[in-house]
Amino acid sequence: MIAALNTLIAAVEERPTAGPDLDVIAARAGTTAYHLRRMFSSLTGMPLSEYVRRRRMTLAAAEVQGGAPLLEVAVRYGYGSAEAFGRAFRAVHGASPGELRRAGGPLRTQSRIRLRLTVEGNTAMDARIVERPAFRLAGHAARVPLIHRGINPHIQAHIAALPAQEHARLRALGDGEPAGLLQVSDDVDPDFTEGSELTYLHGVALGAATRAPDDLDVLEVAAGSWVVFRVSGPYPAALQECYAASAAEWFPSTSWCLRPGPSIVAVLERSEDFRTATTELWLPVERGERRDAARAGRGAERGAADAER
Repeated sequence: MIAALNTLIAAVEERPTAGPDLDVIAARAGTTAYHLRRMFSSLTGMPLSEYVRRRRMTLAAAEVQGGAPLLEVAVRYGYGSAEAFGRAFRAVHGASPGELRRAGGPLRTQSRIRLRLTVEGNTAMDARIVERPAFRLAGHAARVPLIHRGINPHIQAHIAALPAQEHARLRALGDGEPAGLLQVSDDVDPDFTEGSELTYLHGVALGAATRAPDDLDVLEVAAGSWVVFRVSGPYPAALQECYAASAAEWFPSTSWCLRPGPSIVAVLERSEDFRTATTELWLPVERGERRDAARAGRGAERGAADAER
C-alpha cells in the first residue's frame, strides 16, 4: 500500500496539470481508487485533491517567478484565463501572481510528500472480520460537517435534540447486528476532507423481518465484509486513534481494502458522563483480489524454483 501511494505521488509530479489516473494505479496495486484516496488522506492529513492543488500551484509559482507569461502558465496548468488562474493562485499562496513577481512573496509551497512505512506494532488492535448479508439501519439522520478530532458539536446537538423516550424506543426497536444504539456516518467524502458534509444517523440495525416505523430515516446497507475493531478508553479520543491506527498499521499489513459504505460505531459500555467508553468500530472492507493473486503467483514461482533445485 505504501508503494502504491508513492506511485500515486510520483504520478502527481508527472502529470501536475491533469492529475493522476487513480483507477490505473489502483488496478496495478490490486486495490481500489476509493481505498487509495482514503489511505492517502488518513496518512498525510490532507485530501488527495488538496495535495494535487497545492503541488500544481507550487510548480506554477516557480514559472511565475521565472517570468513566464501568465496566460501561458494558466493554460499549462488547466485554467482557461489568467483571471481564473489568479484566483486559484491567491487561494493557495495568499498573493496574486503579480504581487509575487513584484515583492517575491508571500509564497506557500507544498513539498513533494514521500511516505515510508514503519510498522512498530505499538497499537494493540482487537479486530475481527464479519460477513453480513444486506441489512437496514433506522433512526434519525442529519447532514453534519466532518470533524477529525474531538467531539463533533453538530452531532452532539442532533442527539441532544432527541427526547429520552426516543432513545428508549430505538433501543427497543433494534434487533440486528451491530447491536445497540449506533452512530452511523454515511455518504462521506472519499478524500475524508475535514469540513465536508456527511450523513449522520443515530439509530439501530433492524432484523430482516422488522419493519421500520414511517417516522424514521432508513439506510439500506449492502451485503459484504466488515472489519470490526473493539476499542476501550477515553471517548472519543480512543475511537479516533483507532481510525488513525487502522490506516497506519492494520490496513498496510493485510490484504483488506476499504470499500464504499457507512462506518458504524456501536457503544457497548460507557461511563455516566461518557468520558470513557467501550465501542466497536465497523468499517466496510473487501479483499484486494489482484494483490492476493499476485502473491499466490509469486508463491507458485518460488515453489517451482525450489522443486528445480
